[in-house]
Amino acid sequence: MYPRKNKNLYHTMAVHVYLTIIAALLHLTLATPTPIPSKRSSTGCGKPPFLPGLTQYRFNLISSGKSRSYSYHLPASYDPDTAYPVVLGFHGSSSIGAFFELDTKMSASRYSGEKIMLYPNGMDGSWAGPSYHENSSSTVEEDVQFIADVVADAKARFCVDEEKVFGVGMSNGGGFVNSLACSDLSNPLFAALATHSGAFYTDTNGPNNGCTHPKPIPMLSIHGAADKTVPYTGGDGDGGPLPAIQDWLGWWTERNACTTKRTETLYDGKVLHESWICEGKEGFLQHYKIAGLGHCWADTEPNISQLTVPQLPSVMRSSE
Repeated sequence: MYPRKNKNLYHTMAVHVYLTIIAALLHLTLATPTPIPSKRSSTGCGKPPFLPGLTQYRFNLISSGKSRSYSYHLPASYDPDTAYPVVLGFHGSSSIGAFFELDTKMSASRYSGEKIMLYPNGMDGSWAGPSYHENSSSTVEEDVQFIADVVADAKARFCVDEEKVFGVGMSNGGGFVNSLACSDLSNPLFAALATHSGAFYTDTNGPNNGCTHPKPIPMLSIHGAADKTVPYTGGDGDGGPLPAIQDWLGWWTERNACTTKRTETLYDGKVLHESWICEGKEGFLQHYKIAGLGHCWADTEPNISQLTVPQLPSVMRSSE
């Protein structure tokens, strides 16, 4: 779990899905449901739910002329007259949203709480950007459009707080989150974004490398120092060149107009935490470097991605 420290607002807000932490730092409320009527409530409010508390699937969502899909999980206590925060979870390569859900446990009530979870599926098991996706049937622009369509579809079907839409991705999904942050189309949709072991194949040459980012956006990054698939120091990855994580963070300090940087070590020195003040907001950009963590989702409990490294549970739990 995240440590509780009065000196740092981030640590006092560490509850539920860790995207809500960034929302709190953005001076939003914690991502809790909002009774309607509200300007933030979507057109899906008032529609009765079907089997809340169970993960379900939305097939044949047509986007850019292609049939796409996503899975979703409504809270067991879902109220169609209450506007809920939404968190989108993006899987890594050779995977699907259901695996990300299982690995991160984000649909578990102890993490998702009163939130709507969405798990989009990339074409052919990955998101556009890396070279291994080049033979797949979607481009970065089409995948970004798909996510805009997923958000619009969810707003029409469910009662969504339109000011509390968040995204988090692992590996290839983390790299795609970066593409969402950089896009004129998708950037305005999100209140905050987070990457875990992000593979930033589309962001390798500095702050102005095709990243239009129409508005500064709160970002959280978690990365393992022992990651061999997406090395912390950068280099050649499975899908092309990768930036060093510290270089990538530096580019986002420029994009988000960050100034003061604060650094601390946690968990007996096993975790380096870096936090920046950006646009006058403390903790607008956050980074955790975890010693000994390979290419897997950080969790104090065993999970599937740890087994694939293989490695033991981490000192830190990313889903909380």
